[in-house]
Amino acid sequence: MDVKSVIEGYRDELVSRLGSLVAVNSAMGTPEDGAPFGPGPKKALETALSFLQEDGFKTVNLDNYIGYAEMGEGEKLIGIVGHLDVVPAAKSDGWDTEPFEMTEKDGILYGRGVSDDKGAVVASMIAMKAVRDLGIPMNKRVRLIMGTNEESGSKGLAYYVKKEGSVDYGFTPDGEFPLVYGEKGMVGAVYRSKKTEILDIKGGTVSNIVCKNCMILLKKCTFSKKALEDYFNNNSIAYEMNEEGENVRISVTGVAAHASTPELGRNAISYLMCGLHAAGCQDPFVEFYCDHFGLETDGTSAGVACKDEYGALTLNNGVIGMKDGVIEGTIDIRFPVTFNAKQVVKQWSEHLEDENGLIEIKHTVEPLFFPVDSPLVTTLLDAYREVTGDTESQPLVIGGGTYAKGIDNTIAFGCAFPHEDYRIHNTNEWVRIDELLKQAEIYATAIIKLLAL
Repeated sequence: MDVKSVIEGYRDELVSRLGSLVAVNSAMGTPEDGAPFGPGPKKALETALSFLQEDGFKTVNLDNYIGYAEMGEGEKLIGIVGHLDVVPAAKSDGWDTEPFEMTEKDGILYGRGVSDDKGAVVASMIAMKAVRDLGIPMNKRVRLIMGTNEESGSKGLAYYVKKEGSVDYGFTPDGEFPLVYGEKGMVGAVYRSKKTEILDIKGGTVSNIVCKNCMILLKKCTFSKKALEDYFNNNSIAYEMNEEGENVRISVTGVAAHASTPELGRNAISYLMCGLHAAGCQDPFVEFYCDHFGLETDGTSAGVACKDEYGALTLNNGVIGMKDGVIEGTIDIRFPVTFNAKQVVKQWSEHLEDENGLIEIKHTVEPLFFPVDSPLVTTLLDAYREVTGDTESQPLVIGGGTYAKGIDNTIAFGCAFPHEDYRIHNTNEWVRIDELLKQAEIYATAIIKLLAL
């Protein structure tokens, strides 16, 4: 039998396993004893490891931070590094189905995580089983590593590397096909108001998603209602405006997108702030926001814009809130692969504060870049092209950050096929069953080729 035939024989099992994992709400939760990222991620890891234990693989749970399943022998280690945690989701966000009840329709699966990244993890399970079924000589160990904290800081992977070290050849099925040989660097920051008359503000869910919904409470007399309504209508922004005594509550709905491509979304915070500014609101924080961010996604007003031959810097405002009279929000920057964090921070340093607010840099992550002719890149690209016949699609540099930045000798390899939008981090996330099977075939072929190195 060939790889494709063996993979096809696991179709029903692939769908069943994915349904079981999707049913676990594995968004970041409150840490508990024995559950460093909350009970949901822990349950997802236990569920996945139980499948692989039933398959007969050696399994290890590293204190519910991360776990792995292994086959083969030898000093060299091939790592497949996926994650089981997801970003938050709720039916009320606009889902057509329950996000944590996987739904199948016309060969398409819907649910949180079917694409990012539970579907890819299950495809990787099937790939390992196929390689074993085919009796491929195992001169190296192959390990499926499954994290539970990728969407909220990748602390689980850091825990793994500290305990187990890195891999000799690795890929993470959490990017795009044909493969990703470069990932932009990152800067995480927060902004704070110094003074404001705003009474309350709340928006966004996580820092790496363009804010879809934002609410503000302020006094009625601080802006022109008609001018604000005109601004929203002229920009096709959905909104609600309700008077509450001397105050008014305004809610704005934008379009979510991943922070690596904020230009594909419509940031509710930004449209709300710019709308108020256009309507004559002279609040100090509104001035600060519009002076430093506005509607831009390239960091121009913040003084941090830059680009190279592989792409430009992007800036996203993801979450905003107010506590004890101070407004605070998150900034997620992805900067070009030929720059380093020190250069970006230095460029930004003269634009971090004015009389109305300030920006505090919290963390930086350096870019990842592999030569396109390196053995890992060429081997994985050969596997993709052999299975798909696609020789037109070329290796990519992306703004998204993957596990590849946290473990040596690893690049992102799938799971998204070219020219597809699986609505990851958005409502109605989906994937075709046939594409999951194709992923498994690509990953099995890649494992076989890596074993031959």
